[in-house]
Amino acid sequence: MYSTKLRSLSLATLLTLGGAFLLAAYYAPVEADQGFSQKIFYVHVPMAIVALGGFVWGGIQGLLFLRTRDPKHDLRSYVAIHMSVILGIGVLLTGGLWARAAWGVWFEWREATLVSFLIVFLLYCTYQPLRFSILDPEKQSRYAAVFAVTAGAFVPLNFMAVRLANPFIHPRVLNNTTGGALPVDMKIPFYLALVGMTLLFVTLYRLEMTHKLTRGRVKGLERRLERLQGERDEASIPARSAAPQVLA
Repeated sequence: MYSTKLRSLSLATLLTLGGAFLLAAYYAPVEADQGFSQKIFYVHVPMAIVALGGFVWGGIQGLLFLRTRDPKHDLRSYVAIHMSVILGIGVLLTGGLWARAAWGVWFEWREATLVSFLIVFLLYCTYQPLRFSILDPEKQSRYAAVFAVTAGAFVPLNFMAVRLANPFIHPRVLNNTTGGALPVDMKIPFYLALVGMTLLFVTLYRLEMTHKLTRGRVKGLERRLERLQGERDEASIPARSAAPQVLA
């Protein structure tokens, strides 16, 4: 199911992101203070939005697992969080490069937006160690789902709290009330990049789902073959003769 039209999805992702980055480089205006380094905005912000959305999606799938006990929801939750953590690494790297170019520091600890994302990221970095520290498969899935739901509910609450806080130096680029609304020549590449980053997440998500489902089927076939081989070996053992032994 997840591998269906995966090649078309990958091509659409490549074209969308490529078009967005070309527009960002040649169509979007160069920022007066930061210069060309501000162009990283078209990668950093969409990636952050998609990563946070992936965390929430992982929480939704975790909730569905707790309600239905269907293992497919547990797998979807795991993959969504895994992909979001990978994107989160990209967010921190691009944010550090942008902060260094714009503010002269790699990270500004007084900025609520930056610190809050780092807290969310570090929180989700504990997901895999927690999950795989539990050996019992049923408990592992259940505890991981509880974590995903709790942390997923924290993400929008944290986002709203940050939006209500007064910014230190980090701009609120999508907030009309603070004069941070994007002009049209920035909106077009930004929203195209947001669509492209969403497609990238979906593509990577489906790739990993396909990989894990295929690996699960292969392991199932291997266990079945081992069982059949064991049954065949047992059947091939000659029956012991019931005749009494003759002693010399």
